[in-house]
Amino acid sequence: MNYTPLTYIYKAAATPGASTLLLLHGTGGDETDLIPLAKQFGEAFNILSLRGNVSEHGMPRFFKRLGMGIFDEADLRFRTDELVNFVKELAIKEGFDIDKLIALGYSNGANIAGSMLVMYPNLLKAAILYRPMQPFKQLPDDWKTDRQAPVFLSNGKMDNTINPLHTQQYSDALQRAGFAVTAHEIATGHQLTQEDVATSIKWLNSLYK
Repeated sequence: MNYTPLTYIYKAAATPGASTLLLLHGTGGDETDLIPLAKQFGEAFNILSLRGNVSEHGMPRFFKRLGMGIFDEADLRFRTDELVNFVKELAIKEGFDIDKLIALGYSNGANIAGSMLVMYPNLLKAAILYRPMQPFKQLPDDWKTDRQAPVFLSNGKMDNTINPLHTQQYSDALQRAGFAVTAHEIATGHQLTQEDVATSIKWLNSLYK
């Protein structure tokens, strides 16, 4: 396939064999946006932060959309394959364990992370999804994970861009596929808050002490 490399920042942890936080920004962000957030998780993780290859009116994204909340699903599939192929190549180049990959995405980044869960259900060790939407309208009938990776979801109670019913349906679908889902509703809108971050840090620490 004619894939384009992604711009990235990689910071290795001092601990050999560490898990890697894969940082996936929201619309208009870049590879630097989520690094301060990731540092709050402590120094035990490698950090791999990517910039999306799609531009929407000059704003980086990970995949195209047809309108607000309407995804270009063909492009989403292509960009997910592109991203996963790139990360697998980077694992060899940078020397991190691809089996210890934890996706951390916000908004658009959370949605491509969700696409990874659908298209590559046994790839991720865990996922943290802030303000996610279901990546595909129709999920595969045979969608199943053997790995049963834990997934953290947080959505804003006053978020006008995401229907709470759809969030619940997405959470239910992830659980049916075999993922171990923990969902939180934060008293805010679409913006990311310190409560999201603190809650997800506590959740991840409870998994990997």
